[in-house]
Amino acid sequence: MMKKIKELVFKYKELITYVIFGLLTTAVNIGVFAVFSRLLGDERYLISNIIAWFAAVTFSYITNKIWVFESKSWKPGVLAREVISFFAARVLTLGIEEAGLYLFVDLLSFSEISVKLFSFEIGGELIAKGIVAVAVVVINYVFSKLLIFKKKK
Repeated sequence: MMKKIKELVFKYKELITYVIFGLLTTAVNIGVFAVFSRLLGDERYLISNIIAWFAAVTFSYITNKIWVFESKSWKPGVLAREVISFFAARVLTLGIEEAGLYLFVDLLSFSEISVKLFSFEIGGELIAKGIVAVAVVVINYVFSKLLIFKKKK
C-alpha cells in the first residue's frame, strides 16, 4: 500500500506541488486584496486586485520555477524568456479575472452580499474573487505546463 502511494505521489508530484503552491498563491492574492480593499476602500476593488495580482504573480513565478516545474536554468536568456512569458500569460488571466470581478460585483450585484464566517464578515467582492480564482488557477496551469516551463525533449 505504501509503495503504491509513493508511486502515485511521484507520478503526480508536479500537479500536487502546483495545487499546494496555487493555494498559497491564492492566499497571497486574496490576503493582499483584502488588505488593499481595506486601505483603499471597497469601491476601488479593481485597483486592489491589480496590486494583489502583482504580489501573487511574483510569488507564483518563484515557486513554480523552483519547486513545481523545476526549471533549473538561471541563465539570463532562459530567465528573461520565462519571466516575460510567465507575466504575459498572467496579464491575460488578469484580464479574465478583472472581467470576472466586474461581472460578479457590478453586473450581478455581489457587492450587496455579505457572509459572516466565524467572527469575520466576508463581502461579495471577496466571494467573487474566490470564484474567479478557481478558473484562473486552471488556465494558469495550462499556460505554465505547455508554454512557459515546457521540458525540452
